[in-house]
Amino acid sequence: MNLRGRNKISPDFSMSSMTDIVFLLLVFFLLTSPAITPDALDLILPKANGKSTNVQQASVSITKDGAYFVNKERVTIYTIEKMLKSALLGKASPTIILRAEEGVPIQDAVFVMDIANKNKFKVVLAVRPN
Repeated sequence: MNLRGRNKISPDFSMSSMTDIVFLLLVFFLLTSPAITPDALDLILPKANGKSTNVQQASVSITKDGAYFVNKERVTIYTIEKMLKSALLGKASPTIILRAEEGVPIQDAVFVMDIANKNKFKVVLAVRPN
């Protein structure tokens, strides 16, 4: 009487399904990484506890030397309001992300906040997480 089963178990392990999963994850992270990082200049932001949002309609960056940028485009203090109005025209909830580099005088940040307040724009202050 032959009691051996007909199903043979193969001790080999196929890595093809594992490599498919790894490549899928790689493609996913490559596609989503630009969406996470907003258009920003390389600024050293002040530290704070809190949570930032992904809602970005316009960004204003202020460097230590007093240069203003609206969405990576350098502007003067005289044209910043016009640029913000054109960038946020027709938005349901116009929002500005303010990126003031560490060491920027407070009056520069207040200048941008005053423009936002005058035009009923929301302002989110970007900071480095602790």
